[in-house]
Amino acid sequence: MINRINVIPLALGTLLLCGSLVAPDKRAKVLITTDFGSIKVVLFDETPLHRDNFLKLVNNKTYDSTMFHRVIKEFMIQGGDPDSKKAQPGQMLGNGNVGYTINAEFHPNLFHKRGALAAARLGDQMNPTKASSGCQFYIVQGKVQTDSILDMTQQRMDMQIKQGLFNTIINQPENALLKQQFIAAQQRFQSTGNPDSLNFYSAVINPKIDEEFAKTPHRVFTAEQRNVYKTIGGTPFLDGGYTVFGEVVEGMEVVDKITEQQRDRNDRPLTDIRMTMKIVKK
Repeated sequence: MINRINVIPLALGTLLLCGSLVAPDKRAKVLITTDFGSIKVVLFDETPLHRDNFLKLVNNKTYDSTMFHRVIKEFMIQGGDPDSKKAQPGQMLGNGNVGYTINAEFHPNLFHKRGALAAARLGDQMNPTKASSGCQFYIVQGKVQTDSILDMTQQRMDMQIKQGLFNTIINQPENALLKQQFIAAQQRFQSTGNPDSLNFYSAVINPKIDEEFAKTPHRVFTAEQRNVYKTIGGTPFLDGGYTVFGEVVEGMEVVDKITEQQRDRNDRPLTDIRMTMKIVKK
C-alpha cells in the first residue's frame, strides 16, 4: 500500500521537473497583423535562405500595407505583392516582385499541412528550378484528405517527375533516332488510333525512365504526414513544388476568417485585407 501511494507524487514530480526543463523555442517568429486579427508564424531553420530573406523584408517594412490579394477557401491565402500597396479596386495582383528570386529549399519533413507558410513562385515552364518569389508567400488552409486522395496525389507527383525524365532522356543526342521514332509513333496513333507503335517505343524508353527515377530524390508521404493530412488537413499536391519555410503557431482562426471573405473572379477579396509585420521574441 505504501508503495502504491508514493508512486503518484513521485511520478507527478518527475513530470513537473521534465516540463520545467523544456528548452524555449529560439526560432525566429513574426507577427502578421490584419483587420481580422493577428497571425504568428515561426520560421524554420532548415530553410535559412527563405528565413533570412523574410526577416529582412519584415525589418525593412516591405510587407507593411501590402494585401492578402489572393484568397481561396480550403486552399490558401496569398500575400506579399509590393504592387498591392497602392492597388486600385479590382486591379489584378500577383505579378509584383522585389527584383530577385530565392533558390528552392525543399526538405522532406516540411510539407503543406494546415498552417504551413510557403513561398509563391512562377510556374514550371518559366521557372524549371522552382525558385521562389523574393517576397510573395502564402499560408495554407487546406482541408482534410483521405488515403485515396493521397495515393492519387502521390501518383501524380511521381508522373510529373517521370515526365521530366522522359524529356531529358528523349532529347539526349544518343537518343536522336529513338526520338524520331517516338514522334512518328505518336503521329500514327493520332491519325489511326492504333497504339501498337506507341506502345512498342514506350516499352523501349520506360525502363530507362524507371532506372533514373529510382536514382532521383522524390517526395513520398510518410506515415506521419499521411496522419497529419487525414486529421489536420492541408494541400498535399503542392509538396515538392513550393518551398515551405514556416508555420502558423497562433491565429489560424484569422486565416479561416480571411478565406470566408467575398472575392472577385481573380480571387482578390472585395474588401482590401492589408497587413503589417514585426519580429517578436515569444
